[in-house]
Amino acid sequence: MNFRVMARVLGVLFTLESVAMLVCGLFAYLDPHDAGSRGLMPLLVAAGVSCLLGLILILSGGKLSNRIPRREGILIVGLGWVFSAVLGSIPFVIGEPNLSPAAALFESVSGFTTTGATVISDLTEWPRAILLWRSVMQWLGGLGILVLFVALLSGSGGAKFLFRNESSFQSEQASTARIHDTALNFLIVYVALTAVCLLGLKGLGLGWFDAVAHSFTTVATGGFSPHNESIAYFSNFANGLLIEIWIAIFMFLGSTSFLVYVVIKSGRWKELRRLEEVRWYFLLVVMGILAAWAVGTMGGGMGALEALRGAVFTIVSIASTTGYVTANYEQWPVATYFIILALMLVGGCAGSTSGGLKVSRLILLIRAAWQEVVKAFRPNQIMAMRVNGNQIDDVARAQTVLFIAIFALMSLGSMVVVAVIETSQGIDFATTVSAVLATFGNIGPGYGDVGPTDNYGQFQPSTQLFLSLLMIMGRLELYAILVFFVPAVWKKY
Repeated sequence: MNFRVMARVLGVLFTLESVAMLVCGLFAYLDPHDAGSRGLMPLLVAAGVSCLLGLILILSGGKLSNRIPRREGILIVGLGWVFSAVLGSIPFVIGEPNLSPAAALFESVSGFTTTGATVISDLTEWPRAILLWRSVMQWLGGLGILVLFVALLSGSGGAKFLFRNESSFQSEQASTARIHDTALNFLIVYVALTAVCLLGLKGLGLGWFDAVAHSFTTVATGGFSPHNESIAYFSNFANGLLIEIWIAIFMFLGSTSFLVYVVIKSGRWKELRRLEEVRWYFLLVVMGILAAWAVGTMGGGMGALEALRGAVFTIVSIASTTGYVTANYEQWPVATYFIILALMLVGGCAGSTSGGLKVSRLILLIRAAWQEVVKAFRPNQIMAMRVNGNQIDDVARAQTVLFIAIFALMSLGSMVVVAVIETSQGIDFATTVSAVLATFGNIGPGYGDVGPTDNYGQFQPSTQLFLSLLMIMGRLELYAILVFFVPAVWKKY
């Protein structure tokens, strides 16, 4: 086990996290809305702890070798996410107001995993610098903090593991693309989308603070807002509708495979034809909007335009796993519940900032099921399966089906765990189910007591810690965390 190389990478990670905290601390010092700079000391202390830990690890670590073994890559992924979240939780614990350690960790994990679930009931009580830190956490977590360092590790087997688990990148693509260049292109596109989103929001009438905070969490498909009302806060603005449309566009762009932008950037227009996952995703979103609009118009007592406005924003928000809210969708007809839950499960595209199972897996599952149906009456027929132009072999197909099966079983098991822990609290069935799906799928709001107008603050600390684990597992596509609990894996490597 090469602990020195691991220490070096993690040290750089934590040091840069401290820089992000210092930037938020500088904002706290300069912010005229924060009387007494309440957010300054919590952020400075957190930055100091993070920087100190980072420097210790860097000094005790060795030079990065040309090849980082897979086992070390696994540990970097798991430990990097966990300790980044722990360090990120410090401002929520020592500030005023403050959260319990479990609640603070939940908030931090929700930020870095871009889940957007919160335990804070009244955001107006918190310094704007701390609210900015919430948005920064989601922006850093959008493509995965560790993806920012893949360029430094591009020659290693560990880098391929990091890149695959941090960006939901398909193994077929990861093996044929130069990870170094692709990661840098992803980062360039990510920054560019954020900048365009920010400038657009500013042009539509938002102040700089709101524009920065919302552009960070929109492109990251995170969903944290510095306002209790989420995006509904802007509904009475002169450009309220345009603000919703602009944010919806960038939620969709953030949840679309970044391969599309890399292909466009390189001028390889013909390759766009084979990226069918994006077409499927667009079709799913459009179908969801039309279905929710029809149900809202016919059975929800809403006017056609009102129903369309609510359907467009809510469906894009849920499908992209952002979790922004402009309307209380719990008041919509029951039929929309199933539409929203289905989109929660599927999520966005692989290679994007969104959560969920990913559309590519849905495509593969549907085609695998169809092949089995055909083989039932044509057992000797040989059928090739392709997704995004890549031929899928039996191993990849089996891995996808297994992943979905594990996801389903873990979701059911997690619902039982939450129900048992919260027995004394009387949490209802809808809350239990949606809380698990919304955290495991990195969506944020659900139904019941965790609906669009509620939060996760009513859960017991043990439940908050368990849901935090689910958020990390969902963000890292299960395996990067599950391997920690499989002794055979460590013996093998």
